[in-house]
Amino acid sequence: MENSNEFTNVKNHISFHLERIITETERVRSSIGEKDYCLLCELAQIKERFSEIQSSASLFYLKAYIEDFTKNYTEISKAIQNMSDRRHGSLIVVERSQPVDQFIQAGVQINADLSSRLIESVFYPGNPLHDGALLIKSDFILSAANILPLTARMFGKEKVGTRHRAAIGLSDVSDALILVVSEETGKMSFALNGTLYPISST
Repeated sequence: MENSNEFTNVKNHISFHLERIITETERVRSSIGEKDYCLLCELAQIKERFSEIQSSASLFYLKAYIEDFTKNYTEISKAIQNMSDRRHGSLIVVERSQPVDQFIQAGVQINADLSSRLIESVFYPGNPLHDGALLIKSDFILSAANILPLTARMFGKEKVGTRHRAAIGLSDVSDALILVVSEETGKMSFALNGTLYPISST
């Protein structure tokens, strides 16, 4: 029932923004050529609405992708939101069906129950473990400061940081879901099957 309600909310949110996009697109089409009309401004606003749709859908599907692999999904969600608010950069691997040991350079073993407080403490600035990736399997934090393979993919002029390249790199070779919080912007995203998806905080 909860998933059904969540899906309905996401669907309604997407429908609302699509309706706005249709309206704004019609306005753009009818206003092209007007002397004082800012076409680029309108196109930027439409692009922003598409980003909002993707972010909202990502938050719903993020849960769907990992809830079968860890009962403590809410602890992970709470941790990344808190770290996003504080702009504490982080990189979290949620192992799913396929073990990731062969793809990563092992860090420091922790073997502790999964909790938002522990996740946040690992990525607190100055903690010697905060630079690598945290590895979660089921309801346990197995290790921290793990080194992930960086993607060799080229991104053109788009700026892609090391954490994001590492997230994409591991998702290229495994079915793991990798969460990233940007230290510069606080923006949240996750990588799955070689694609990086933004996560909305709303």
